[in-house]
Amino acid sequence: MHLIKATWVLMVALVLPLCTINAQTKPTLTVDKIMQDPAQWLGTSPSNIYWSDDSRNVYFQWNPEKAKRDSLYTVQVKGTKATKVSAAARRRLFTPGGVYNQKRTHRVYERGGDLFLLDVKSGKLRQLTKTVERESSPGFAFDEQEVTYVKDGNLYAWNIANGQTRQLTDFRKGRKPVDPDLVRDKQERFLREQQVELLQIIQKREEARKQQRLAQRETASSRPKEIYLEDKLVDNIILSPDERFITYRLVARPANSKIAQVPNYVTASGYTEEIATRTKVGDEQATYELGLYDLTRDTTYLVSFKTLPGIQDRPAYLQTNQKTGKADSARSAAGQRKIMMFGPYYSPNGKKAVLVARSQDNKDRWIMGFDPATRAIKLLDRQHDDAWINGYGAGEIGWLPDNEKVWFLSEESGYAHLYTVNATTGNKAALTSGKFEVQSIQMSNDKKYWFLTTNQVHPGEQHFYRLPLKGGKMEQITRMTGAHEVTISPDEKNLAIRYSYSNKPWELYLMENRPGAKPVQITKSTTAEFNAYPWREPEVITYKAADGAEVHARLYRPENASGTGPAVIFVHGAGYLQNAHKWWSTYFREYMFHNLLADKGYTVLDIDYRGSAGYGRDWRTGIYRHMGGKDLSDHVDGARLLVEKYNVDPQRIGIYGGSYGGFITLMAMFTQPDVFAAGAALRSVTDWAHYNHGYTSNILNEPQSDSLAYVRSSPIYFAEGLKGALLMCHGMVDTNVHFQDIVRLSQRLIELKKENWELAVYPIEDHGFVEPSSWTDEYKRILKLFEANLNKTGPK
Repeated sequence: MHLIKATWVLMVALVLPLCTINAQTKPTLTVDKIMQDPAQWLGTSPSNIYWSDDSRNVYFQWNPEKAKRDSLYTVQVKGTKATKVSAAARRRLFTPGGVYNQKRTHRVYERGGDLFLLDVKSGKLRQLTKTVERESSPGFAFDEQEVTYVKDGNLYAWNIANGQTRQLTDFRKGRKPVDPDLVRDKQERFLREQQVELLQIIQKREEARKQQRLAQRETASSRPKEIYLEDKLVDNIILSPDERFITYRLVARPANSKIAQVPNYVTASGYTEEIATRTKVGDEQATYELGLYDLTRDTTYLVSFKTLPGIQDRPAYLQTNQKTGKADSARSAAGQRKIMMFGPYYSPNGKKAVLVARSQDNKDRWIMGFDPATRAIKLLDRQHDDAWINGYGAGEIGWLPDNEKVWFLSEESGYAHLYTVNATTGNKAALTSGKFEVQSIQMSNDKKYWFLTTNQVHPGEQHFYRLPLKGGKMEQITRMTGAHEVTISPDEKNLAIRYSYSNKPWELYLMENRPGAKPVQITKSTTAEFNAYPWREPEVITYKAADGAEVHARLYRPENASGTGPAVIFVHGAGYLQNAHKWWSTYFREYMFHNLLADKGYTVLDIDYRGSAGYGRDWRTGIYRHMGGKDLSDHVDGARLLVEKYNVDPQRIGIYGGSYGGFITLMAMFTQPDVFAAGAALRSVTDWAHYNHGYTSNILNEPQSDSLAYVRSSPIYFAEGLKGALLMCHGMVDTNVHFQDIVRLSQRLIELKKENWELAVYPIEDHGFVEPSSWTDEYKRILKLFEANLNKTGPK
């Protein structure tokens, strides 16, 4: 008995000093520390990774020396030590990017507005242009004997063998001049004929002019046709493989669109200066047409899409009465919707082509076969969503080497997966399937495999796979828990990987491109000061929302919590973004702030609410026509979870976030005042009718046609419900969510005689803050808000 007691006393004597030492050595987080220049105290992760053309070296931007800016570093494929590239060596390097020919023996790229052609094997570089004008969009003609490019809005071809340049198009601004010989006005024609008949000098001059025009026409017969654009722009100029056709997209910009101006008060001139930004949602948008120039016939045409299935369909929301919710035949009248077209994309043998089109209301995407000779289109795939189609542009699309099938990504199943469709028969097949997303994809150089990144293992992880070209079993190549941003070497034997974990910032690794290969870490970017703190691994949890949906979230818990404590819910921005994952967050400042809050006794919940990325189509579109609906209720359900499972006091829950997160915070404070006692809304959207068109019209349609969606989604309409303590912070030169947004809401709160709110303004900050002093001031105010209203009895 005495021996046991003595042993226990000895153990206590040994353990207590260790605990005291650990408690003393664990650094204390402060807002001043975590919001300082991250390059100086956190470290700078490697970025902009690319391979040398011979696959022997990896290059990347890095800043381990805490310099004012990143520098270029390199590491050999079998090496482990990165070295800084000298200025002299950097000047000798070839610019990355550009386009390879089909055999990958040559690469053409743009640098400084000029074009360069690289012989990959010999390393010989030829400068093709050296002009004041910019040459851009370089590529290879189908026979690979010429390099094509765009200059001053026209297409050119440069012959690799003899260096000759030929102009393929002659697009001109304005209207075509009227030919005097084709005057149709009777009175004007009479006067011209009279002048010729009466005056010999006019006769001589008119005859000379006719002879001059004949000579000009003979010369012009060997030149491209003059194509007058009037007041339109031209882009997407593509030469067909047989060089008979050139397609181009005509863009008509609205003439009377009003551009919002943001005043900049702190300027070098001492005067207030205006920053032109953007239009607002619902304003008139550009319209598009697809033109075709037949070089053989020297004639231009417009491609018609009026037979495209579904192009006459009215969106579902326009077919119902917004007040009654019932079908309204008067609102379902047909009318051809505006579309934007992409391509054509030609098969490897040049014999077939496909086009992609998106409706401008973004509810349809069509893939169609295209015959340039007849300008005929044939539907191959139509993806429709009553809400909106994900992404922008054409999406991922290309041809299989059989010259018969086209591959593309589609959310048809509810998740982004890889499909093929036969361009002749229209038969479609899915090569991947399941409740996960294909997030990036490329075909191997030998055309035998796909290389793809997915979140199949877990929605919060990203891994690299190999898949046989015709489908089958996916082979997982990366294995470390977290996310892998993979850059494949040109010979596809090795991978350069930017990898991170939830509490470990991005680092560069190299590994062989095969399952089971071991990754080798190349960089160590974090500072000793940053590493001294034991950063938490937030738990990635799930919980059931009120409607039964499974919600993913990050959870930070305080150590040695006793009794019920305070909690803060963080709302990520962008809407369509993922943050409840297992890699280093773009919200790294907020991650560090959450560690600080947990040290002070707070439980912190970071939710991937409805509308977030990574969870498929239905999760993405769950906010359609009602932002502040299910996305907000997911946070209310999260607050309930904290109370029921994590010992949180229901009277001491706060919420904060920026941009979309600021919007949700306002909606929470205005419509759920009994759930959230305090909130900090940063750079917040307060009225969606004042935001941009591309983002907002996808989710809420246009305010003039769907006013109900805007009213129920905009915080300014609910400001009367404010009860708790509200902090609002906004940059005055925010060119994304304009400062006007928060000014209008402030006036609304004043008129409602609300007193428990304050506004902090940042005169030199845009949407994303830059200055550490601004970050520090903002987060000191947030911490003060929570400490004063949520943590009155907790540790200070």
